[in-house]
Amino acid sequence: MKRRFVLTATVLGSSALLAACSTGAGDPVATASPTATASASTDDSLANVLEAGELVVGTEGTYRPFSYHEDGSGDLTGYDVEVIRAVAEELGVEVRFEETQWDAIFAGLEAGRFDVIANQVSITPDREESYTFSSPYTYSPGVIVVAESTTDIASFADLEGRTTAQSLTSNWYVLAEQSGAVIEAVEGWAQAATLVEQGRVDATINDRLTFLDYQVQTGATGLVVAAQTDDVSRSAFAFAQGSDALAAAVDDALATLAADGTLADISTEFFGEDVSVAPAS
Repeated sequence: MKRRFVLTATVLGSSALLAACSTGAGDPVATASPTATASASTDDSLANVLEAGELVVGTEGTYRPFSYHEDGSGDLTGYDVEVIRAVAEELGVEVRFEETQWDAIFAGLEAGRFDVIANQVSITPDREESYTFSSPYTYSPGVIVVAESTTDIASFADLEGRTTAQSLTSNWYVLAEQSGAVIEAVEGWAQAATLVEQGRVDATINDRLTFLDYQVQTGATGLVVAAQTDDVSRSAFAFAQGSDALAAAVDDALATLAADGTLADISTEFFGEDVSVAPAS
């Protein structure tokens, strides 16, 4: 696959040279605008990766189930880690991880310490102004989680007057409050899930990935999703602004991995189902 990208660049370069050489003295010469020429000549993001033979990836290494070490000190793995490994294989290059704290990860990207961030980076309007993103490889709506025996909560409107367990510092607390729920304050997801399982609260709201990871890690079967938000969080690989060539190549790789089932397989390994595609509404 690496050969495909190198060959493409070579052919394009040869074609441009032949076109320049075949221009006669009386032929008009098309001149690219300075802006377009500068833009094209400065985007060597893909060429640099192919020449180096490696894709340098910024990731936390402490963010389970996306980027973490087995048993705390074993091999680096996780959903994002395995997806970017598969992408690098499609590109025909090795992958090298630079483990970085979240607070410094974007600064590291901007400083050129790595080519891409693989760390469940949500696509937001503010970030899109500063960074280039790949196609999303993770989709996660907010979900209402209830005990399996609960049958009278099927929408956010049904939370009116019901008790939900929420962390008071999360966005899900705001959504629960807007839905008219009575809030039982908790420290996090684990405590909320326990209260729902014990029947001490009616529900909890969180993102779908958190719920799926909980099921995989604990084998719990007593909780179900009663409803989900229309808004869906999308996560993608983040590149330095202007790294369009590398981002496009990664998009091609992701499309191949989606088509051959690799993304679905990796997703199922970590979440029990495919989170690489947008959920049905």
